[in-house]
Amino acid sequence: MCLAVPMRINAIDGFVATCEACGIERDVNLFMMQGEDLAIGDHVLIHVGYAIKKVSEEEARLSWDAFDEILSDNA
Repeated sequence: MCLAVPMRINAIDGFVATCEACGIERDVNLFMMQGEDLAIGDHVLIHVGYAIKKVSEEEARLSWDAFDEILSDNA
């Protein structure tokens, strides 16, 4: 099973974006998103350090809510 986490793009430098989700920042590789129109503020799904798909802010929020629910059930 694969897991992709939505993150918000805060900065872009070539094929590297600084992304954030729930207070955690990571540098993410954009190589697989060549040709996509990406900008600061966009949300992307991250899998093993690579952005793989652009998603809406609502899709990202729904994913974060689902992760929070799963984690709260296991606490």
